[in-house]
Amino acid sequence: MADNKHSDMKTDYVVGQDNIVGNLGPLGFDIHNRVFIISALTSLVFIILTLAFPEDAGSIFQSIVAFSNKTLDWYFLSLVDFFILFCVFLAISPYGAVRLGGKDAKPDHSYLSWFALLFTAGIGIGLLFFSVLEPVYHANVSLPLGIMSPFAEDGTLIPGAIEEATAMGLAGTFLHWGIHGWAVYVIMALGLGIFTYNKGLPFSIRSVFFPILGDRVWGWWGDIIDILAVFSTLFGLATSLGLGAKQANAGMNFVFGIDVTTTTQVIVILAVTAVALVSVWRGLEGGLKKLSELNMIMAVVFFLFVLIAGPTLVGLKGFWTGLTTYVIEFIPLSAPVGRDDDAFRQGWTVFYWAWWVSWAPFVGMFIARVSRGRSVREFIVCVLLVPSLFIFIWMGVFGGIALEQVYTDPANSLVKDYVIDSYRPELSVFGLLNELPMPGVMSILGIILALVFFVTSSDSGSLVVDTITSGGKIDAPRPQRIFWAVVEGLIAIVLLIGGGLSALQAGVTATAIPFSVLMLLMCYCIVVALKGEKMKITP
Repeated sequence: MADNKHSDMKTDYVVGQDNIVGNLGPLGFDIHNRVFIISALTSLVFIILTLAFPEDAGSIFQSIVAFSNKTLDWYFLSLVDFFILFCVFLAISPYGAVRLGGKDAKPDHSYLSWFALLFTAGIGIGLLFFSVLEPVYHANVSLPLGIMSPFAEDGTLIPGAIEEATAMGLAGTFLHWGIHGWAVYVIMALGLGIFTYNKGLPFSIRSVFFPILGDRVWGWWGDIIDILAVFSTLFGLATSLGLGAKQANAGMNFVFGIDVTTTTQVIVILAVTAVALVSVWRGLEGGLKKLSELNMIMAVVFFLFVLIAGPTLVGLKGFWTGLTTYVIEFIPLSAPVGRDDDAFRQGWTVFYWAWWVSWAPFVGMFIARVSRGRSVREFIVCVLLVPSLFIFIWMGVFGGIALEQVYTDPANSLVKDYVIDSYRPELSVFGLLNELPMPGVMSILGIILALVFFVTSSDSGSLVVDTITSGGKIDAPRPQRIFWAVVEGLIAIVLLIGGGLSALQAGVTATAIPFSVLMLLMCYCIVVALKGEKMKITP
């Protein structure tokens, strides 16, 4: 019987009690009867219909993007601003003293290990895809807060405009990859941590809504919540996989002359999904962990090469300039109303805020699993600031060097051509590498890095989706994870066929809209849970 009036939330529910367990030939399965079946069938229907009617699907996707960007821009900006304010409130309030796991809980990881894990959670194909594209595009095309383009109509540079454009281009990029996104993840991770470690409820997103629904959370209401989380995760991952395929294909074109086509990108997705299946089958220790370690090593090597082989001081200045401008312009860039930079706000920020909401179940579950023993205050401050700082360094160095290349020799800059003139965003990072030593070798490393990002995203994503669809179990049979890895790849393929980047954006937005409402309700549930925990530690 649920007890919502007291600090302890009691339930007789047992993880997996509604599951169907059995064998299909030699393969075993352990699935939540409603969540898995509805999620799987709906995903397959979506894949089939999009393949059967790609033009109609493309029109629908474009309509969704247009509606969300132009009509719901105020909603998404206000939503994420509220999440930041909510995090600040919890950190400075007495609730900040509550510890995940109880007052005597000790952290499972040292600070160094914890920070590394948080950094891993934030690393993804997006850092490779957008680190050159965004600073250059925002400084010269989308122009956040109405700054003047440094290029005149005849293509010549306007004296005095370069410094402001560089600063605001980097600050606009930092906005999208900094505290705002991590505030979204904090809400999800904190909710899961409190209700799992402190309240003893299953490690499931539906558990966070126990204060509102009581034991009904284990029924259809909870099923709907988990199904929304599944689709949010699937489409958020599909966007990353689609971008990864575009990046890898662009690199192959740059190095080997292979055409940039949807067909090639589909082949890349199929090939990399096949590799991901091997990793999934080997499990967390033998597959994902080893790939993640390889991923980190290659990412560090790639970053250090760009920093050292390029103009080092320019890269470091890019980080510092972007950071200081980001801090100064934080409130204006975050404002939901009273702005005239529609291209920046509607074309970019709204997409990112929807993307982070769709990724919240995926990243939030990971962060919650590695953060037991931290106080709420410590958790919020570190999760907001530490990964953001790492990402700012990466984006500042890549963006600062790329902008220097654009403004030093505009006529011969491949970065300018790929981002400003012909707009081939997937080639932007290879344009930067072309002006550094060993462009061929480093471009090949960039391709490999994009593919490994692809594999680790697919692998870890299938683990999260499988946990949700197996009723919160973390040790479900491997064939289920393989099924979801295949579904992720297929959704990425049909989105590319059905409209490319606009379809990827539409998939994220369509799932983020309903899931964002759930996240607002989460905030209330978190306060209820923390109030009960605070009563336990207050004399």
